[in-house]
Amino acid sequence: MLLKDYSEEQIKNLIEIIKDCVRENRYTISLEENKSENIQFIEEYNINEKKRINILFELDYRDFCYGLQNMRDGVEQNNLYVFCMQKYLYNIEDETELIDIYLKFNILCNEKEEYNLLVSLHKRNKPITYIFR
Repeated sequence: MLLKDYSEEQIKNLIEIIKDCVRENRYTISLEENKSENIQFIEEYNINEKKRINILFELDYRDFCYGLQNMRDGVEQNNLYVFCMQKYLYNIEDETELIDIYLKFNILCNEKEEYNLLVSLHKRNKPITYIFR
């Protein structure tokens, strides 16, 4: 189910949480077997750690698309947040491409009440809509 009832202020606060997690190295890029799109994207565009950080720091509230109810057992209370940004990247043939980057964030809070991120990022593979554009 798509969740679209967010204010600009809520999304701006969410982005601050995301950037804090990146600054404090409390994020993980999903690279499990079922996340082959993430792996392929990272390899095809040589998305090293520095590029990942730059992508995450360039996130803007206008890139926000929607929230999703998390359907994973044990974390159903956590919404997922979907953004899509455009960025020029170099492909493996060293050619520049304008890419729509699909980013999905699962924000987890640990027992110390610190936030941690699980991030999915890859080329956009489905239609999206923006709430604040």
